[in-house]
Amino acid sequence: MALKKKPALRFKGFTDDWEQRKLGDIADKAVDNRGKTPSISKEGTHPLLEVASLGSGAPDYSKVTKYLSDETFKTELRAHIKEGDILFSTVGSIGLVSLMDTNENAAIAQNIVAFRANESYDSKFLYAMLSTEGNQYKAQRIVMGAVQPSIKVSQLVDVEYFVTENIVEQRKLGEYFLNLDHLITLHQRKYEMLKKIKKSFLEKMFPKNGKRVPELRFSGFTDDWEQRKLGDIAEIIGGGTPDTNNKDYWNGDINWYAPAEIGDQIYVNSSERKITKEGYNNSSAKILPVGTVLFTSRAGIGKTAILTREGCTNQGFQSIVPHKNKLDSYFIFSRTKELQNYGEKVGAGSTFVEVSGKQMADMQLMMPSTLKEQQQIGLCLRQIDNLITLHQRMQKSAF
Repeated sequence: MALKKKPALRFKGFTDDWEQRKLGDIADKAVDNRGKTPSISKEGTHPLLEVASLGSGAPDYSKVTKYLSDETFKTELRAHIKEGDILFSTVGSIGLVSLMDTNENAAIAQNIVAFRANESYDSKFLYAMLSTEGNQYKAQRIVMGAVQPSIKVSQLVDVEYFVTENIVEQRKLGEYFLNLDHLITLHQRKYEMLKKIKKSFLEKMFPKNGKRVPELRFSGFTDDWEQRKLGDIAEIIGGGTPDTNNKDYWNGDINWYAPAEIGDQIYVNSSERKITKEGYNNSSAKILPVGTVLFTSRAGIGKTAILTREGCTNQGFQSIVPHKNKLDSYFIFSRTKELQNYGEKVGAGSTFVEVSGKQMADMQLMMPSTLKEQQQIGLCLRQIDNLITLHQRMQKSAF
């Protein structure tokens, strides 16, 4: 007897048990071109979809690198994919799926098989069902441990999944999850676009080597940029660690950061561990004001974050405290890559590479002649970063 199951979360009005069915009972193998590698043509107009093109709804044609000629498409392929076919990767990253769109000029590579839902099942539902991590694992575990995992169609069709037999429920679920995929893809594309925009701005808003003015500049600023030492426009402050064996020094209310806490975030306002006033007084840690740019100086030089609440760090930092009216926090934060490259170049050490506070203070930077221009550049890049963060969060929240 087939097993039955109900999902924990369900659309209103559906109460029947889900049934366990083999893939071969709910979908037919539609296209399998693994018997022969089709001829590739530089002038071809038929995109060849490979595993890199699969995932999140329709195939991603921006990742297509190979094309077939019209003759190859018509004569060398056993069958052609159609709208609604479920594309399933069978080699390497087994279980990646996409739902074929209206492009009937596309073909699939040897490492993909296309399934077509039979008349009792909705293709969008089957796509959503096969997309889940648990269901992908069902196929992956069959060939787990192989050097180059590869699953046969004869193995795939015997894999069992829980499905609803109610076509109305199938359509609701399929449409719902496909819409989520579209939303994820939208935010992913905007995220990637904004990262490219930021990269272009960073290249154009700061002078290139040997130049004294940037290519791209805000209206009203015409003066040459000036060479300045970082130590002339900011204070470089290291950190310290209270005795870890003294309980009186820990679990206080003073933020105390370690390099491992500094990742991709822009701002930090609360550390994982905190020290007491007594711990602070008995260490070389220094309180850093709001606006300080934390800079990791060892074990991964050059990770940065801006303090939005005062705190201190361990000795794995050489943090940048901007001088008032001389340096804008976001402007210097936006030069993270430049700071990182410098730190890695001048850093030294036998156990691990470390850059000192004096070395950071000696760093030469091309700077605008006015704080106002720094602030304009910082504001522009902060707005782009905020949009990047927004679309990154929206993408993750849709999962």
